[in-house]
Amino acid sequence: MWLWALLPICLAVFGTVGIWTVFGIAVTNGSVNLTEGVPYISTCGSYNPQSCLFSQICNTSSVLGLWIVVIRFQQVRDFGNHGWVNTASIVFGFISCVGLSILGNFQVSSILEIHVFGALLAFFVGLAYFWVQLILTYRAEPSQDRCWVGPVRATCCTICTILAFAMIGLHRMRYPSPAAVCEWTLVMLFFCLFGLFAVEFKHIDCHRLTVQKRALETDCFSASM
Repeated sequence: MWLWALLPICLAVFGTVGIWTVFGIAVTNGSVNLTEGVPYISTCGSYNPQSCLFSQICNTSSVLGLWIVVIRFQQVRDFGNHGWVNTASIVFGFISCVGLSILGNFQVSSILEIHVFGALLAFFVGLAYFWVQLILTYRAEPSQDRCWVGPVRATCCTICTILAFAMIGLHRMRYPSPAAVCEWTLVMLFFCLFGLFAVEFKHIDCHRLTVQKRALETDCFSASM
């Protein structure tokens, strides 16, 4: 069912457009001054009215991300991969998405420490998630598009890792504008990495939630009598 491929694409588009919208509002109402250099995304989303929009974008992206993480875990499991790599992927994915929600709800202007903690969970644990997904790209099915998805995912993961450490280093050396450029690029690539799941999701046959499987089997048996 190729329609499932729209889910990661929607997350990528929604997140990207939403963050740039927050930036546009911040510039329009004077919350940030571009003459002082490129602002951090967190700075753009710290003041009203864009702070409310920023929180909703992060929360919605977090929910969509959790949905994608669960579906991808189930897809790999259904193809027979029950190893620790797939288990690690869903753990890292959940932590990263929760971190994104924390980042959006505890902003820089309110509680800086919790905001930074959420950012570390979202980005660094998120990086671990995507590196694990790179491993699964070559170990798990479906493999029809592996020849190009693997290199693209590896390139994005490598660039994101470099940008994450460069952002921290530049911030500590008090180069906020270059650090903000690294942050913007990192976030955009994160959304692109989620969007890449569309390649695997287009091979999904169905997705359903089953509860009380034993009772369901009993009902089916009774109906056949």
